Amino acid sequence: MLDTSTLLSSMFSSAWPIFLLIIVILFFKSPFMKGKIGEGIINFSNSITLDESTYTPVKNVTLQLVDGTTTQIDHVLVSKYGIFVIETKNMKGWIFGGEHKKDWTQQIFKDKYHFQNPLHQNYRHLKALEETLELPSEAFISVITFVGECEFKTPMPENVFRGISYSRYIKSFNEERLNPLQIRQTLSKLQRKRLEESFKTDRAHVENLKERHNARASNTEILTCKRCGSAMILRQNKKNGEEFYGCSNYPKCKHTAQIA
Repeated sequence: MLDTSTLLSSMFSSAWPIFLLIIVILFFKSPFMKGKIGEGIINFSNSITLDESTYTPVKNVTLQLVDGTTTQIDHVLVSKYGIFVIETKNMKGWIFGGEHKKDWTQQIFKDKYHFQNPLHQNYRHLKALEETLELPSEAFISVITFVGECEFKTPMPENVFRGISYSRYIKSFNEERLNPLQIRQTLSKLQRKRLEESFKTDRAHVENLKERHNARASNTEILTCKRCGSAMILRQNKKNGEEFYGCSNYPKCKHTAQIA
């Protein structure tokens, strides 16, 4: 009579490499790992295309703002030509977007997925750095780059790129915006004020994003327009990406309110 335990042990020993392979594949396809791979590609690109004596990289910067929220920045390049803030997207398929659109679209065959306009996302990063470093907005330059097997299907703004072509854009800036003292102070402040690079920090940032989203959704439901009594809904400034509450009775009523 065949021993059941022996049979199960034999089946497990022959199948576990397949299970392990499946786990590894799923892990590398996770949004977390896709993001880390994309960041790694840009880190390598920076090291071979940009002279570190001119462009000093500061990677994976998480900052806590005065309102208690956090923001996480993929890449900061500090130079005399300005502070370049790079947002990386590791995506495949067709990409549809525009400078003033709230959401962009990723299409893979017949499936479509919406994601936040990366220009608006990076605008928050620039404002966070401006607050932290106490430098004028003119010192910061926003750069967006997509890595992965993707293709733009709509015209993109001049600071949005595929692959490593963004480096030519960075090197096109030749007017000095920071003096040597400002550069040293900037690098020192970034190291002092950034949160520790760790899984704990990454996890806390994700939870912070969820709380902020839920709080805004909850507040939107109970707010009413003080002018006409209609519901207030969450809107977004098309020029700078900042969110605010606007009357649902627009354009008859143009009352707005800032997010607390």
